[in-house]
Amino acid sequence: MDSHGLYWTLWMLSCFGQYLSEDLQFSGPANGAVGESVVFAPDNPPSTSVDVVQWNFGTTTVVTALPDSTIISSAYRDRVHFDNKTFALELQNLRLVDSGIYRLTVIPSTSHKLTGETSLQVFENISNVRLDGPEESLIEGESSANITSEGTGNITSVQWMKDNSPLSPSNSIIFSSDNRSVSISPVQRSDSGEYQCTYTNPVSSETVKLSLIINYGPDDVSIKGEDVVDLGVRVSLSCSANSQPSASFSWKFNGSDTGVTTDTFIIDQTDFTHSGDYECTALNSVTKKSATQKHALLVKVGGGGGGGEEVEEG
Repeated sequence: MDSHGLYWTLWMLSCFGQYLSEDLQFSGPANGAVGESVVFAPDNPPSTSVDVVQWNFGTTTVVTALPDSTIISSAYRDRVHFDNKTFALELQNLRLVDSGIYRLTVIPSTSHKLTGETSLQVFENISNVRLDGPEESLIEGESSANITSEGTGNITSVQWMKDNSPLSPSNSIIFSSDNRSVSISPVQRSDSGEYQCTYTNPVSSETVKLSLIINYGPDDVSIKGEDVVDLGVRVSLSCSANSQPSASFSWKFNGSDTGVTTDTFIIDQTDFTHSGDYECTALNSVTKKSATQKHALLVKVGGGGGGGEEVEEG
């Protein structure tokens, strides 16, 4: 094609291309990340020889390809690769301003002009995501917990999980309007666990985690051990409580302190003075709460031990 024919063809492209139907098809819109690359390729490139191929971004010509030469716009010279066989355009070192419509025009040697367009959305990769939570100790039924998230990049979705399951709103769990923070009030022991927040966009994602510990108890204090034993035997009474953190223990016998501060009260060899009420008190050092349970022990002569009912303090 001579220079006069080329200029005439390019003039026709600019003036009348917008009115022609689109014959070249693309698989769909493209997404790209800042600094990375994307390839636009028609699904149905013509199999016949062509005189001119041109890629445009808006009103800007990116590439014009002739049978014997390829002209790349100076603005794209260092970051564009064009494939003469497939008409694919590779755009490298993506920038946010590259987002928009890309139009391909092909003029075959023996048929009418073919056109098609696709779009590109460029996103910044998500980075620097973090979670901030309460620094003070959380007490069941009394405290509130606020978890906030932050991150940089084009963020299109924020998702929350707890212990690898979706975190859903409830009467006590409230999400902010932008879904970037969660408020739990009041906290319950079931709120203990690992919270995960994931920031996503079409080209990247980042997940951060935060653990919450809810302090509670003590409750469900119980004493295990025999309640009727023979004279001269060894007795072990074991105290337990449901508590976070673990409770400390103290024992009384018939209302008097014994000095025992472990979860187990041991009598090496019983005599009649060991009959009476044993009282275990569990204390939580964080919640400052305590709970007590009683256990009656009877030492008798002969006949073996039995398994009587535990005596509990209401």
